[in-house]
Order: sequence, then C-alpha cells, then structure tokens
Amino acid sequence: MPVDISISKPPIDALHCELLQRFRVSINVLRLDKCHSLLSGNKWYKLKYNLLEFQRRPELPILSFGGAYSNHLHALAAAGKLIGMRTIGVVRGEIPEPLNPVLAFASEQGMTLLPVSRGDYRRKQEPDFLQQLRVRFGDFHLLPEGGSNSLAIKGCEEIASLLRWQKADSKKLVALCCGTGTTMAGLISGLSKIESAAESAPEILGISVLKGDGYLESEVSDQLQSCGYTGSITWRVDDTHHCGGYARSNPALQSFLSEFAGFSDLPLEPVYTGKLFYALFDLIERGVISEGTEVVAIHSGGIHK
Repeated sequence: MPVDISISKPPIDALHCELLQRFRVSINVLRLDKCHSLLSGNKWYKLKYNLLEFQRRPELPILSFGGAYSNHLHALAAAGKLIGMRTIGVVRGEIPEPLNPVLAFASEQGMTLLPVSRGDYRRKQEPDFLQQLRVRFGDFHLLPEGGSNSLAIKGCEEIASLLRWQKADSKKLVALCCGTGTTMAGLISGLSKIESAAESAPEILGISVLKGDGYLESEVSDQLQSCGYTGSITWRVDDTHHCGGYARSNPALQSFLSEFAGFSDLPLEPVYTGKLFYALFDLIERGVISEGTEVVAIHSGGIHK
C-alpha cells in the first residue's frame, strides 16, 4: 500500500423510510465515502494500483485530466501530496477565478493546474497533444481521465469483498452510479472471482449519470473484455435516470433530494449519488425492483466540503 495512506474499512448503513417498508425492500449503503477523509469513495480503489506503479519512479509527476469540478483531480491531488509525488491537472475549459472549492483544494495540495480549450481537451489521447504536454512539463506518469484503466479495474475488484448481506435466501441486488463504467467493471470482475459466485452472486445494476442509450453498457463490456473477464455475473445499465445528462438536473431529481433529506442524513449530491438513490426509489415504486429484494447501494463519495 502506498506510503502514508491508511484506508478504513467502510461501514454498511441501513436506510429506513416509509416507502421501503411499504414495498418490503431493504437498502443497505456501503459507505465508501467513509474510507478516507480525502480519498473517499471509489476514487481510492481506482487510484490504488496506479499509485503503486507510479511509485516505481517517484521523481516523475502524475498528469491527468478532468473538469473544473472533477472528483478525480480532487482525489489525485490529495494522494500525490500524501505519497510525496507531484501532480498535474489538465482542466477542461477555463479555470474560474476565484478557484471553486475542488480546484482550490487541488491547488492547496500542490497540484499544478493547466486549463486547455475544450477542443484541445478532446485531443487528450492523441500522441501529438501528449507530446506538447511533455515539452511543457517533461516526462510524466500518464493517468487517463477519471483514472480509468486496467489498474483501476483491478482496484475496484476489491469492492466485491466488502459486500455483506442480511439474508442468505433473499434476491440480491448491488446498485451503483456510473460515469466511466470502470467501478462497475471492477465490481463484476471481482464478484466473479469470489468462490461460488456463479451460484450466489447478486445482480449488478449500474445507474448511468450520462445521457446516451447504450453508451455505458458498451463501455463496461469493453472494459470487461480488456481485463479478460469470462464470468457469468448478471448485470445491466439503466439509462433512464440521468436527469438530462452529466452534471444536469431536473425538478424530479431536486424534489427527490429535498424529500430524501427529510428522512435521512446520508449525504447525497446531484451529479452521482443523488441520481443513484433517485433511480432506486423510482424503480422500487414502479415494481421493477421486486418485493423482498435486498439492495446494497454503493455510495461512491463525491461530497467535498
């Protein structure tokens, strides 16, 4: 494990409300947001093996990409400071002045911030653009946007071992929000490696926060193929609760978040976790998630103060 990073085992908290009682569905929340004060949520699992690899050459900075409110850049900046490695964040679009809380935190952790136009940002995988960055910064460790690569999938496989169930004979469902599909791919792969998973594994439901039917399902399939997955875990992606697309909202989501805050102190935000629970409650109410189902919902963090 990288130097000076201690990760707590995340608790599982039961969610209670009238709707769940009425439809006889239980939701227990895997609180990945509590595993570390700065590297909370799924970001630690995506970063873990990348950081171990980068520490082979600690003299080089780690360069990655994200938007102005990127949870990934927030976590990477914190990790870099904790392990004593420099970080560079290539930010899509203009950097606001004064800095928003996410970029202010990243800068405080020592991350060098470089704004690029949206056109240049779309070239982030092109060799010519990466060479321009190397001319500017020298050699660096390259980490894809969102930290999504094979090492991230390997780290997210470990989330499977954190799942716990109350009833052995219940219908089991694991639900999580998805932006790149990497956490979901890792979870599926990890479950397939647990003994007797083929017989007892839960169904996996990913709630897409992106607009685009079939896009994330294709992404998850591609990532599973890239990591050599040959298992038989049942999984699917829901494309109907994105509320307008990434970082977008609508009155139904806002109304749900307000109602949710009235009976639970579980912290939610509208980009990721809010859409996850909005989708779950809607699917329960419409009978898509059936009576007697035991749900473990993965809280993937993203709450910054």
